[in-house]
Amino acid sequence: MNSSFSHLASTSGSNSESPLAIKVIMIDLDGTLLDTAEDLALAANLMLKELGMSELPTSTIRSYIGKGIHKLVQRTLTGQLDGEPDAALFAKALPIYEHHYANNLSVHTRPYPGVLEGIQAMQKIGFKLACITNKAEAFTLPLLRSTGLYDKFEIILSGDSLPKKKPDPMPLTHICQYFQTAPQQALLIGDSLNDAIAARAAGCHVFCVPYGYNEGRNVYELDCDAIVESLLEATHRIALP
Repeated sequence: MNSSFSHLASTSGSNSESPLAIKVIMIDLDGTLLDTAEDLALAANLMLKELGMSELPTSTIRSYIGKGIHKLVQRTLTGQLDGEPDAALFAKALPIYEHHYANNLSVHTRPYPGVLEGIQAMQKIGFKLACITNKAEAFTLPLLRSTGLYDKFEIILSGDSLPKKKPDPMPLTHICQYFQTAPQQALLIGDSLNDAIAARAAGCHVFCVPYGYNEGRNVYELDCDAIVESLLEATHRIALP
């Protein structure tokens, strides 16, 4: 039974040989659990079309993913990672994007290979599982339900569940408090700089997967305890205390 706020390879040089002692595993959504890029890009291009603007390749929009839908819309409108669109244009574009994304949440979105097997292995070992994402709850919960992952997590934190979201450590510290677990016995598995920064700030361990988005940047540059090819591989690097 889960609780949400509508109600939650290769190794990096810092990885050690012995398994990390972990009680709680927090897993990011976009780019870690689910490959959402095609549907995010579909909604973005439907938005651009409605605005009378030129559509963009999916590969370009994929590189804009990593800091939430507001930032994705800004980047899509400007064609730049740090671009700031005209305020009136953004105010018009955002609800158009949200409408199209809500109507196309699960057209192409699927769990990545190894996700279901990895979660099953984590449950069998006895880890406490949480999903933590910057995506709004209105999109997060339907996505988890449609992909069969909703009931896998005891707590689901979306981007609007708390006053702050990743890269702020607040969601991670909240989950540690929820499970009454010290941060050093908690692990975040993600795909982006946001995940690495949040985990380090919270005092948690962090594994990164190389198949996600990370705004098109090299995941091997991130400060993480290990790069794992799948969630299943992650289970081989951790153990209950």
